[in-house]
Amino acid sequence: MTQFVISGSHRLAEVRYEIRGRLARRALELEKMGYEIIALNIGNPGLFGYRTPETMRLAMIENLGASEPYSHQKGIFPAREAVVMQQQSRGVLDVTAEEVFIGNGVSELIDLTLRALLNPGDEVLLPSPDYPLWTAATVLNDGCAVHYPCRPERDWIPDPDEIESLITDKTRALVLINPNNPTGAVYPRPVLEAIAAIAERHHLVLFSDEIYDQMTYEGAEFVPMATLVEDTLCATFSGLSKTYRACGYRVGWVVFSGNRENTGAYMEALELLAALRLCSNVPGQWAVQTALGGFQSVGELVGEGGRLFRSRQAVLDAVAASEFLELTAPMGAMYAFPRVKTDQLPDFDDYQFALDLLEHKHVLVAPGISFNVPYRDHFRITTLPERTVLKDAMDRIEELLHSYKVSEI
Repeated sequence: MTQFVISGSHRLAEVRYEIRGRLARRALELEKMGYEIIALNIGNPGLFGYRTPETMRLAMIENLGASEPYSHQKGIFPAREAVVMQQQSRGVLDVTAEEVFIGNGVSELIDLTLRALLNPGDEVLLPSPDYPLWTAATVLNDGCAVHYPCRPERDWIPDPDEIESLITDKTRALVLINPNNPTGAVYPRPVLEAIAAIAERHHLVLFSDEIYDQMTYEGAEFVPMATLVEDTLCATFSGLSKTYRACGYRVGWVVFSGNRENTGAYMEALELLAALRLCSNVPGQWAVQTALGGFQSVGELVGEGGRLFRSRQAVLDAVAASEFLELTAPMGAMYAFPRVKTDQLPDFDDYQFALDLLEHKHVLVAPGISFNVPYRDHFRITTLPERTVLKDAMDRIEELLHSYKVSEI
């Protein structure tokens, strides 16, 4: 038999997605061996007992008969109109259903919007740390990812001047993730206003990932980017996965606002790509109108005394008591991004730590290097589990870090 090798695409050499990578595969192997793994690597509410609101499930069930054909490539009208009404309630008045695309989660729409925009060598400004799909989608669509730093000493808030210094004649787009994944930062209005002005000044498409828009803590103000952008194209991404605890429905949307005067070719390209994949999951789309128009139960979860609030506090308390960890308090989303004090553990490596933690303590986390940062002293955990589970996981993390210190003495 002839021996041959089928190799993978060279484009994937620069793509990171350790959130579901080798560590996650090893965790599955350990579970098959009988070990119980505390999985803190993914923000997947359904795995931790959060339920999608019943009204959304009923909306899907009642419309199953209308869900068998393909829908329009942009999505069903009631879902798109609900997105428009939400935008209008926030002060974004210049949008109609024609400017809304429904996708199989925000993930698909990130890929489609970048693919419709980029030519080989075009640059996209991305936060570091970032949600790694943004960098991956840029690279896979022949773009060049240029990362602007969001530093812990600035509470993970980007510096607009630093962003502007990275712009070249090849820069096409600027990406924001607010509230941020993985850091939990919520960007202040003056910073967002400065970034909006930069995008307008340089005629950049502004992609604003706002999937965690209603998940904020202790009075942190979420400011929709579309309310600040007038003289360039703004694309706002959101969906049902996080705020509405419906990851498996695979329903997200992108809505375009701002200056659309010369965007016809781009919109035609995006609609072509949407048509090529026919349409997004139709049953899930019927939940959008109910979700956006109904009672916003996430407020009870993130408010003082709510489950997400208590779980977040359990992580903050554990870090405060730790000999080895420090953390900028996450003000939004469902994650924490702790740093290991390298003055205590100078040889610390985030990936090796994540592997050791999984093998010896049976806790799965995402190493910081997964999020396109140049340093190796952070890791991300989700704050979705009950606080007792998180306390147990944080105790195991502290035990492992202590063992590192003992071995170095």
